[in-house]
Amino acid sequence: MGERKIGLVATIAIAVVVLLGVSAALMVFDQRTTGADALRTGGLAAGSVVALYALWLNDRRRRTEEQRQELEDRRVELDRDRIADERFARAIELLGHETDQVRVGALHALAGLARNRPDYTQTVLDVLCSYLRRPFAHVRYGAEFETRAEEDEAERMLQVRLTAQRLVVELLPRAGDADAPAYDLDLTGAMLEYFDVADRKIGTLTLRYGKLFSDNNFSRCEFHGPVWFTSATIGPGRLYGRFRCDDAVFHQLAWFPGVEFNGRTSFRRTRFTGTTKFNETRFSATLSMADAEFHAHTDFREAHFGADTDLSGTTFRGEVVTTGITTSPDHDVTMPAGWTVTTR
Repeated sequence: MGERKIGLVATIAIAVVVLLGVSAALMVFDQRTTGADALRTGGLAAGSVVALYALWLNDRRRRTEEQRQELEDRRVELDRDRIADERFARAIELLGHETDQVRVGALHALAGLARNRPDYTQTVLDVLCSYLRRPFAHVRYGAEFETRAEEDEAERMLQVRLTAQRLVVELLPRAGDADAPAYDLDLTGAMLEYFDVADRKIGTLTLRYGKLFSDNNFSRCEFHGPVWFTSATIGPGRLYGRFRCDDAVFHQLAWFPGVEFNGRTSFRRTRFTGTTKFNETRFSATLSMADAEFHAHTDFREAHFGADTDLSGTTFRGEVVTTGITTSPDHDVTMPAGWTVTTR
């Protein structure tokens, strides 16, 4: 406040000097100017000085308000970050609760945090995937329990896991959203059922040694990072497993070596842009790769086709390795021209 008073006094003093100086100069150098005209012109000059000071003062006040607003916005953002961190920590803590309803609530809290704070989305997806990677047994997957209470607990756990799967899918952007980030999913060794990520955009997908039950759908997905299905199993135990991956696009490598497809499998019209491996893969049920495209090195060594197989219209634009391919007798098998297979 003292500085502002000094500036005002200085401005008035300068304005008076300008008033007197301009008026005197006009009276001395312009004989035609009357005293009234000289004072009027001097007054205008002095007023200009005062106006300039007012403009400077307003600009300074505006910059001060902007700085104050920036500080306030920063404080609000820090508060939001603190609240978000507290919500995240609390939800993580509740994931270990003994009651399944509380665990479901914690999963929804994490998903809600990711929706409100997109910068948390990858972290929340990592937590959900970590939850799905936990060891899990259920009678539907061939496990046996000694008591009914253990079976009931497994069923409650299954419902929590299905909720986690659904929330993972909901947090993934649509495949056609070019501006959305491609989030990574690490589901190494996870046991999944009805995992449906159709029409979603995914970064790196890791499903090494995973086990997929019932109907699992990856159709029309866009995979922008490497995809790892090494030694995964589709449909083991007592539950049938179907694998659909039609019209999908693999922008980088796609690895399926050693995978066991025990249910119907389809890769129709799917495009494999990077290196692709199906070596030592077993297709025990019907397979269709009709009109699929392979644009880079492709490896089918030691692959086994145990049921009806349709690779009609499949195109290969890179090197293809087909040594050791075997098929089962009494099945309709359509292979690309030039492939040598052994019926076993």
